[in-house]
Amino acid sequence: MKIIMLGAPGAGKGTQAIRIAAEYQIPHISTGDIFRSNIKNGTELGKKARAYMDQGLLVPDELTVDLVMDRLDQDDAKKGYILDGFPRTIPQAKALEKALQERGDKLDYAIDIEVPDENIVDRMSGRRACTGCGATYHIKFQPSAKGALCEICGEPLSIREDDLPETVQKRLDVYHSQTQPLIDFYKERDILRSVDGTKHVDEVFADISAILEA
Repeated sequence: MKIIMLGAPGAGKGTQAIRIAAEYQIPHISTGDIFRSNIKNGTELGKKARAYMDQGLLVPDELTVDLVMDRLDQDDAKKGYILDGFPRTIPQAKALEKALQERGDKLDYAIDIEVPDENIVDRMSGRRACTGCGATYHIKFQPSAKGALCEICGEPLSIREDDLPETVQKRLDVYHSQTQPLIDFYKERDILRSVDGTKHVDEVFADISAILEA
């Protein structure tokens, strides 16, 4: 079972990927984790990636695909995996497809979690974090019993810069221009499956499970 997760920032991809990985006993693989692991372990690929990152440059698609394929060669990925956060662009998707084809392999599903932009802005801009202990709340879905203060330690709550409405909208704009074209790419390959991400997380997981077990 070889899956990639699609969806805008804040759609819940990571949450669902973790649940799928636990339920079906396959690794949840994110490019961020791959980069960190290779850099920490000082691998040749990690050294190459670090050279770009230290200069504030994006790691080239070819090197990113090499890092991903190296991760997919590990024993725990033999019976399947979930790719989260990669590919992000059509060139990355084509490079991944080519690398998989060269080993006689292919993806089984591209799961798209659909959530309207306004819902995502509402979700993310309502998040609040404690400046003291780091506990998180949501002004609508999980408010603190102490209002603007943390109910655990009493320190003030604040909104992270990443969660400011204008920042969220910029991230969504980037997603729509760069990543959303992947939906058509995988639709053409007949592996795209979409679920309604506005439902409760348990319902979203049930819908994804129904797709995977069909």
